[in-house]
Amino acid sequence: MTISINLKRIIDDSYPIHIGPLPEIKVEGKVAVLTNPKIAGLHLKTLLSRLSAKEVYIITVPDGEQYKTLQTIESVLDRMFDHRLNRKSQLIAFGGGIIGDMGGFAASLYNRGIDFIQIPTTLLSQVDASVGGKTGVNNRFGKNLIGAFHQPRAVYIDPSFLHTLPSREFGAGVAEIVKMAVTFNTSFFEWLENNDLREGENLQIAIQKAVETKAGVVEQDEKEQGLRAALNYGHTFGHVIENETEYTTYLHGESVAIGMVMANELACEVGLMSANDALRVQKVLERYDLPLSYPIEDVESFYQAFFLDKKSADSAITFILPRGIGGVEITDTVDAQTVKKVLSKFDRRNA
Repeated sequence: MTISINLKRIIDDSYPIHIGPLPEIKVEGKVAVLTNPKIAGLHLKTLLSRLSAKEVYIITVPDGEQYKTLQTIESVLDRMFDHRLNRKSQLIAFGGGIIGDMGGFAASLYNRGIDFIQIPTTLLSQVDASVGGKTGVNNRFGKNLIGAFHQPRAVYIDPSFLHTLPSREFGAGVAEIVKMAVTFNTSFFEWLENNDLREGENLQIAIQKAVETKAGVVEQDEKEQGLRAALNYGHTFGHVIENETEYTTYLHGESVAIGMVMANELACEVGLMSANDALRVQKVLERYDLPLSYPIEDVESFYQAFFLDKKSADSAITFILPRGIGGVEITDTVDAQTVKKVLSKFDRRNA
C-alpha cells in the first residue's frame, strides 16, 4: 500500500531591493535587530530613527568571521527566546555579510522560520551577500557549510552607511563587484576599467549594476542548482585560503580577489581565458589595493581541501572559471595534474 502526500504549491518569495536613503520601516509586532558593537556605535541611532515597531530589541554579537559559528547562533536564538519573539515577529540583520548570513540563518531556525529584513552596511554585503537568501555559518571543515536558503522580506541598501567604511573593507566589496562583471557583463567590466568607484556617483552606479546582475541570476536559479554557482567565481580557491588562515588574515573579499587570480590562472591553463584578459582583471583589482597572491604551504593539502566545497560532489571538484571577460564556465572535468600545476605557481617555495 502506498500513501502519497501532495505538497505541490506555488510559493512567491519575491521582495523589493531599495537603493537609496533609508526609508521609514514599519513593522507590526516585535523586532529583533541583530548587529555588532562597531555598527551599533556608528549607525544604530540612524536605523532606530527610521524604524517603527511594537517593540524593538537589540542583539549584538562580536565582530569577526571567527564568531560566525553555531555557538553564536545559539546565543542569538537564546536572546530571541528571552524577548519572547513569536512567528509574527521579524529580525533585522543590520551590518555586513557576516551579520546578514547569521541573521538570516537565525531567522530561518527560530520557530521553524520567521521573516527577516536585510540592511547591509558594507559594500560587500550591499552588492552581494544581502541579496539571494543564502544564510549560514562556518565550521572547522570550511566556510558556510551549515546553513539554509531563507529569502529576506526586503533589502534596504543605503550607500551613506559606506562613508565610515575602512579602505580595506571597501576594496573587499569591490572584489565582489568585479566578480559579477567578469562572469556576466562585459560592458560592466569595461565600465569598471574606466571609472574609479571612489569618485562622484560611480559607486552608486556600480552598486545598482551589481545588484541587478545578482538579482537576475537568483531569479533563474534560487538554490544554486546551476547558473547561480557561477557567482562563486574566485570562491572555490578563496574559501580554502580563509580556512587555512583561520579567517584572521584576509577579509572575505580579499580572499575572493586572490581566488579570482588563481581561477584566472587555471582558466588560462585550460584555454578559456587569454593572459591579456587575466591581466585586465588583475589591474582593476590592483587599483583598490587588493591582495593578489597567497603563499601555499602545501599544494597537496590545498588541493584536498577543494573536496569540502559545497559545489563539489564525490571525487569531482567543481571550478567556476571565466570564459574571457563576460562569460563563465562551470566545470568538474579539470584533471588533478592541471590543477596542481597551477597551484604550484603559488607555492611559497617558488615565491
